[in-house]
Amino acid sequence: MYVIRLKNCCFFAHHGVFDEEERLGQRFQVDVELKVEAPSALDSDMIGETVDYGLVFAEIERILSGRRRFLIEALALDIARALCDRFVQVVQARIVLRKPNAPVRGVLDHVEVEVAWPQGLSQPVGEMGLACREMQGALTQSSYWLKQGQE
Repeated sequence: MYVIRLKNCCFFAHHGVFDEEERLGQRFQVDVELKVEAPSALDSDMIGETVDYGLVFAEIERILSGRRRFLIEALALDIARALCDRFVQVVQARIVLRKPNAPVRGVLDHVEVEVAWPQGLSQPVGEMGLACREMQGALTQSSYWLKQGQE
């Protein structure tokens, strides 16, 4: 297993509780950490056997430019689930989502949330752990795509 990280990916989108956030939009910054189970890629040196981080960036952009979410924690979870669903080699996705211009009365650098999917996964447990992840992925993928169809 190895980790792929994308740091400080920046996007302009229209998420948040207030109408002005939807109307005007704002910047969002995303950090991604993907735990990847693709040992053959390390030997073959073939991008087709691992996770193409250009496609990861495009998937994040697709979600951020999609339907409005009120909570950035819900947005972060949507990103994590989508990355796990799209890339079978991903065992876990950890998303840190920052909102630099959060509408807060006060001075702050940014508001930040961190979400991991699937939740509670800390260490791989070999084939049994992957089987559990596949089962969980099948269940959550079904509910995720059903939810997407309702939009």
